Amino acid sequence: MTLDAFLAWERAQDARWEFDGIAPVAMTGGTVAHSLIGTRLVELLRERLRGRPCRAFRGDLKIIVSGRVRYPDALVTCAPVALDSDIIAEPVVVFEIISPGTQRTDRIAKTREYGETPSIRRYVLLEQSEAAATVFERAGTDWVGRLLTADATLAMPEIGVDLPLADIYAELFPAPPA
Repeated sequence: MTLDAFLAWERAQDARWEFDGIAPVAMTGGTVAHSLIGTRLVELLRERLRGRPCRAFRGDLKIIVSGRVRYPDALVTCAPVALDSDIIAEPVVVFEIISPGTQRTDRIAKTREYGETPSIRRYVLLEQSEAAATVFERAGTDWVGRLLTADATLAMPEIGVDLPLADIYAELFPAPPA
């Protein structure tokens, strides 16, 4: 199947599908933890980006990377987006919330695909079982990864936002009372 054939086919479907470059891949439902992390993340991003040119979106919009179609769990773009578009052409920061069924794709295939996409400056993989993230960022021509744990702050200078991981995970792992 070609990319154009997939896009035409997918728009006629009731469910969401990703395209791995060869065939459609069904998008499955997530967990409560997945939903809480994703919702909180987008709320925090929208709050911090208010009044700026960059905008955060939840995982119902697609991006095209390396000839594949992906639905990241959240993303930020700083480019104008038509209100009737279902594709974000220039994502700057992309987030995936790791699920047992998708972790291999998220950690390997998508890391490569997002690294090959020039507009993507940062790729953040958020864990569900604990407050932790793996962050890939551009460093010249390299795609460098590092691990953040619960007390760390996710710095995203490309969009001028810093997010403490504790804030992203507040509903799952509340801070102990002082």
